[in-house]
Amino acid sequence: MEAFKILPVLKKKLAFLSGGKDRRSGLILTIPLCTEQTSMEELSATLDYLLSIPSEKCKARGFTVIVDGRKSQWNIVKTVVLMLQNVIPAEVSLVCVVKPDEFWDKKVTHFCFWKEKDRLGFEVILVSANKLTRYIEPCQLTDEFGGSLLYDHLDWLNKRLVFEKFTKESTSLLDELIVINENEKGSQFSNGLTLDFCPKCCFSPLITGHELLSELQQRRFNGSEGGGGGGTAWSPMDDELLAQPQVMKLLDSLREQYTKYQEVCRQRSKRSQLEEIQTKVMQVVNWLEGPGTEQLRTQWGIGDSIRASQALQQKHEEIESQHSEWFAVYVELNQQIAALLSAGDEEDLMELKGLQQQLSDVCYRQASQLEFRQNILQSAHEFHMTAQDLSQQLDGLLGMLCADVAPTDGAAIQQTLKHLEEKLKSVEGALQSLREKGQVLLDQMSTQTSFSYGKDVSIENKENIDHIHSVMEDMQLRKQRCEDMVDVRRLKMLQMVQLFKCEEDASQAVEWLGELLDALLKTHIRLGDDSQETKVLLEKHKKFVDVAQSTYDYGRQLLQATVVLCQSLRCTTRSSGDTLPRLNRVWKQFTVTSDERQHRLEMASAFHTAAEKILRESPELAELMVDVEAYEEVETVGKGLLDRLTVPVIFPDGSEQFFGSPGDMASSAESIRERMKLVEEKRFLQEEEVLQSAACASRCSAGPVQK
Repeated sequence: MEAFKILPVLKKKLAFLSGGKDRRSGLILTIPLCTEQTSMEELSATLDYLLSIPSEKCKARGFTVIVDGRKSQWNIVKTVVLMLQNVIPAEVSLVCVVKPDEFWDKKVTHFCFWKEKDRLGFEVILVSANKLTRYIEPCQLTDEFGGSLLYDHLDWLNKRLVFEKFTKESTSLLDELIVINENEKGSQFSNGLTLDFCPKCCFSPLITGHELLSELQQRRFNGSEGGGGGGTAWSPMDDELLAQPQVMKLLDSLREQYTKYQEVCRQRSKRSQLEEIQTKVMQVVNWLEGPGTEQLRTQWGIGDSIRASQALQQKHEEIESQHSEWFAVYVELNQQIAALLSAGDEEDLMELKGLQQQLSDVCYRQASQLEFRQNILQSAHEFHMTAQDLSQQLDGLLGMLCADVAPTDGAAIQQTLKHLEEKLKSVEGALQSLREKGQVLLDQMSTQTSFSYGKDVSIENKENIDHIHSVMEDMQLRKQRCEDMVDVRRLKMLQMVQLFKCEEDASQAVEWLGELLDALLKTHIRLGDDSQETKVLLEKHKKFVDVAQSTYDYGRQLLQATVVLCQSLRCTTRSSGDTLPRLNRVWKQFTVTSDERQHRLEMASAFHTAAEKILRESPELAELMVDVEAYEEVETVGKGLLDRLTVPVIFPDGSEQFFGSPGDMASSAESIRERMKLVEEKRFLQEEEVLQSAACASRCSAGPVQK
């Protein structure tokens, strides 16, 4: 049975010999059942084919069969095991049925293989995949069973096909060679018995056989090495499965018969080969020194663009294509001459060596010229590609520089600057690459004279050299102009960064001033409980106003700087329409609010001073009477201060704002009323004392008169 006849079935991998062996050195046959229904006919055909591979000696050691039923049903597994009794009963030593972890337990109780051992002729065990190593070493198991044995089914199948094809072809060829060599050398050859035989037909089986033998030996060597390590590369393509001695025997027979055939043919064909070689050598030499040389003499340009250099390369490829045909003839002739030299007679050696030398000199010279021309065209193409890429980069950079700059913020400017620097750096790198490629091309062209076959190429070279220098100088000038424009753009963008920074800081100053105004209205509420505290609040208020004044001055300076920068950049002042009016509006509101706060503190200071002058009690001044005007002053200032607390701050735009909350104003007013109440009580007491003093004086003056 041949593999190609049941190739679709073998590809299904219904069963395979992995190359692993059990502890008795018997081969391991694996039957991987799947979830789909397995065809017993196909499985039987597969087993028949696999069992035809090992030698009788190997079969005598018996097989260990692994039936992988983890993805199959129990009845299929049972059918496969029973089928083994009919297919390979004598060769099977042990059948390991790999069961799934969670099923079959109930079904197994209805069918026990160990009871059928005598009828089956072999032992059957049910085992989990992780316990399979109890019966087989891990290094002899494939990876699906937790082993380290490497097995590639398609690779094995391909090698089997190669082996069978080699066996078939080599046997047929060997029979043909034996028939030819057993006939009489003279008469039979003249009758044309070998006219249809091609000696080259021997090469394919020989090459295939050598490759196959090398593969077998290499696999055997790797397998023996891998067996001692952590993983094994043992393959079923060893001498037991593919009969390495059979391959070696066929190869030896082929070589022997082919050698005899060559010996028979050599003498008759030697003279005709020599004459044919002479004719072909002269054909090759005449074409290479004639039309071939003339084609190269007309090709010296390098083109002035990528398209031109590509056209020249295409033309050169056509020339090379014509030369390759003659070079192929040269290779064949050289091989024929070498073969004749190794087996030629003394009288033919000098003539053959002369032909070989003449042919080699002409071909090598022409090949060198072709390679040199190809190198120049390749360098020219790279030079033109680099020049075009550099030109495009310069155009892109120039486009960026000519475009108007309208960034939205400083970060955008920094990003644009970074992009410009990257573009300029890329241009510098491309220009340096252009110089290097241009120098390489110039160096190559300087050696072109030695291949000119006597032709003066100085004119062509001068035009090419002038073009290369012109391109490099033009790119250098364009790059310098772009650098100058980048410097100007960089300066302009740095000024724009300063402009954005000034505008940002000016807006921040407006925010700070607004925060100061908000703090003044919401937190600067207290008027003090006495004159001393009020004076302290007045000092703090002055410092607070100084801070606001410096903030306003700082914002004005920043806006003036933006005006100067905008004039330098020739753009509209960005702050005049927004930031400056906001700054002035907030400052006016702050000025009105701070003046109101100043007036209230001054009134509070006058009120507390007048009240304290009345309310203070000192032993030395105990009998001092306070003028009525002092009481009236306290009352007038107090009422005015209370009235002022109820009046909001009116901004220039007509809007109003109170200091603090209503509760804060009520607390301040209550403190003033209490002080006014104390002064009023003092005034009342003083008036009573005056009345009492007057009554007492009246009684004193009336007393003596009554007596």
